[in-house]
Amino acid sequence: MILSKRNRIFIGILLAYALGVAALMYRLLGDIDPRYRESAEESLVETAYLLANQVAHASPDGALNTAALGPAFQNLYSQRFRAEIFGFVKTRVELRAVVVDRRARVIFDSQGRHLGEDYSQWRDVRLALTGDYGARTTPDIEGQANSSVMYVAAPVWVDNEIIGAVSVGKPVESFGQFVAAARRKTILVGVTSVGAVLVFVLILSVWLTRPFGLVSDYVRFVRQQRSFSLPRLSRRALGAVAAAYDEMRDALSGRNYVADYVQTLTHEVKSPLSAIRGAAELLQEPMPEADRQRFAANIQRETLRIQELIDRMLELTALETQRGLQRTEPVSLRALLEEACSSAQSAGAARRVQVLLDAPADATVDGDRLLLRRAVANLLDNALDFSPEGATVRVSLQARRNSAEILVQDEGPGIPDYAEDKVFEKFYSLPRPHNRKRSTGLGLPFVKEVVGLHDGKASLRNGPAGGALASINLPRSAPAPA
Repeated sequence: MILSKRNRIFIGILLAYALGVAALMYRLLGDIDPRYRESAEESLVETAYLLANQVAHASPDGALNTAALGPAFQNLYSQRFRAEIFGFVKTRVELRAVVVDRRARVIFDSQGRHLGEDYSQWRDVRLALTGDYGARTTPDIEGQANSSVMYVAAPVWVDNEIIGAVSVGKPVESFGQFVAAARRKTILVGVTSVGAVLVFVLILSVWLTRPFGLVSDYVRFVRQQRSFSLPRLSRRALGAVAAAYDEMRDALSGRNYVADYVQTLTHEVKSPLSAIRGAAELLQEPMPEADRQRFAANIQRETLRIQELIDRMLELTALETQRGLQRTEPVSLRALLEEACSSAQSAGAARRVQVLLDAPADATVDGDRLLLRRAVANLLDNALDFSPEGATVRVSLQARRNSAEILVQDEGPGIPDYAEDKVFEKFYSLPRPHNRKRSTGLGLPFVKEVVGLHDGKASLRNGPAGGALASINLPRSAPAPA
């Protein structure tokens, strides 16, 4: 069976994408369980050292005193509550604890099952009694992996001497439901993505084969002509070539965009999702209300970060798919800069950053005022973020005969050498000096796309006197006929 060009293109692109998604999904699915285990182990470390310090304070004479632990764990196990955590309901505490003396003999067991046993064979206890960090995962029932329990041990220090160790454990099954849910959601995203791309590639294959159809249409047009007319044939040929070029460019750009979108967006969303999962896991444990509020705030902050990332990505995508401006109007750059600087002045007031405008002459360009306003606002936001407290951001407008240039100069640390070629890349961002936070990395790409739609150029470089110097160069409007 001989496949048509359209089918070969369709199958080839779909196969390449399916293999890429399969490799990505395989890696993501394999990475979910270790991330949850790391989060759980981190919380166990803090719990182990907390209990070890409590035992140490109760044992000032060097004799291990665990009298307070028994009633505390009995009350803890008897409590019933209802905590809804991202769709899962937790009703009881599953934390367990064991205290051993310096010979690794169990003198306290929160479950009362191993009193008097020798724990020297367990790695976490053995290392903790020597002052090292110890952890292990051991099944409660031999041969049944689903009964595994994670343990972390901490030494009990009294007068610079280790008199025992505390080992705390948590069943793997307690967070295994979150791992299973995360895997299901990841698989659902992958399957949905493949289904969406299936439709996309079908349309793409039609677009890619359309130029061949245009050639056939042109040949039929020539055969139908009764007389030879070079101007008419030339116009039809140029129209066919232009249409074919536009369709192939759009199709190829769409194909590259999908591959780039999957890779970069997955990478950027992975970090806040890990933070949300970690905070959610910690919220399952008893903790002071202040800590609970802090972890809840972390979840809200990371959720807003993902939302901002998606909103910015949608805006940038809409710009990248435009061949040109949908509407244009004469835009006064001086008035636009006065408005943008006024807004930026308010934003910089908290850190006493001033915004000064130098625009002795006005210049008019043909374009979309809203897009240009947002592009300038992005540059000003960047300058404010990198400016030290009490600094000045200088904005100037230089009007030339055929072009106008907007300059935004800050007094920040400037652009590192390694970042000079990356500042306009999507998702690339440098930490802000005053809070070490990063932006979405989509502001400067947005500026570049807006300026490109206006047939201009955007650049960002180090200024001659220090700081960063951003510029937008736009063609001026043609003078009105007399």
